[in-house]
Amino acid sequence: MAKRGNSVIGIDLGKHVFKGVVLHRKGDARYVLTSYASRQVPEDMQSADDLAQELKALLKELGTAKGCAIAVSDPSSLLRIIEQPDTPVDLLRNALRLNGLAVLNQECKDFVLDCAAVSNGTNGSNGHSNGSSNGEGGYQVPKKKYLVGGMLRPHVKQITDAMSKTRVSADILQLAPVCSFNAFELAYPQIFENDTFLLLDMGHLQSTVLIGSKKELVLVRSIDYGGKSLTQALTADGALDANAAKLMMEEGDGGMTEICRTSLTRLATEVRNSIGFFEGQREESIHRIFVSGGLAKTETILQTLSDELGLPCEIWDPLETCEVALPAAKRQALPSEFVSLNVACGAAFEYLRN
Repeated sequence: MAKRGNSVIGIDLGKHVFKGVVLHRKGDARYVLTSYASRQVPEDMQSADDLAQELKALLKELGTAKGCAIAVSDPSSLLRIIEQPDTPVDLLRNALRLNGLAVLNQECKDFVLDCAAVSNGTNGSNGHSNGSSNGEGGYQVPKKKYLVGGMLRPHVKQITDAMSKTRVSADILQLAPVCSFNAFELAYPQIFENDTFLLLDMGHLQSTVLIGSKKELVLVRSIDYGGKSLTQALTADGALDANAAKLMMEEGDGGMTEICRTSLTRLATEVRNSIGFFEGQREESIHRIFVSGGLAKTETILQTLSDELGLPCEIWDPLETCEVALPAAKRQALPSEFVSLNVACGAAFEYLRN
């Protein structure tokens, strides 16, 4: 593999908004943000030409870099944590490709798959020993956790064809939740290494719950609720202008606030169930929730989620450990935009760290 450059464009292909950042690496541990951009796009683009047109516009605003890393937010994608006997990743990839049904209990011939280890081995806390006797004269094989991700082949081909039309080569193609987890690792290393944490990324069509504990990704779950669901509730399925409804909610209109609370109850219930499942499996507790995505820009939404869950919900900054070298206008707007840049930053970090 050719040596990677010291600058990269990270792109988040969301279902409603494309986001991008340009990051430079200075030395081993310094990262500098030199550009960012976002662009609202049609929800369902049918062709590679349509996608290429939107990408070209985003890339023009971002500028150039030596590499490009792309993250995909797609409800049809596959992301699972599985337990296997310690297996070389290349062998596991082949097993997934040849017999995904046996490994995942799901037919996955239509997916482009990849996998990576997410732990060095399990311990007694979740029922597995480290290769010791099982108490009945047998030997229990130690297990290891792997993260398996996949995208539908037609979607991968569409992205590949679109990038070729932009004349920019994609060095990395990754799933959005993985990028969000990677971004949090770099932004908050102390929490990532020492604590238990929950990341809630609220997208347009769905939200994602990621629970990590001391460097390890423990739970990943997609929830069928996002910005589109809330907008439909606030506007009564289009009867009211979306911007007017949002403004009324932000200004504290009682009716809109109640509609927001009722709608978000769906999301809060699923997040609460995820927390309950995690805490029931492990002797650890979730004490706060780190929120990202477009919905996290609205204080009413954060406060409503905090009230419903009984836990503080706070936005997190994927650029917490980065330096910023932006034009004045971009720098001034960054405090209201960074909450949506976590996935793009995570894709860029993955490129620069490897």
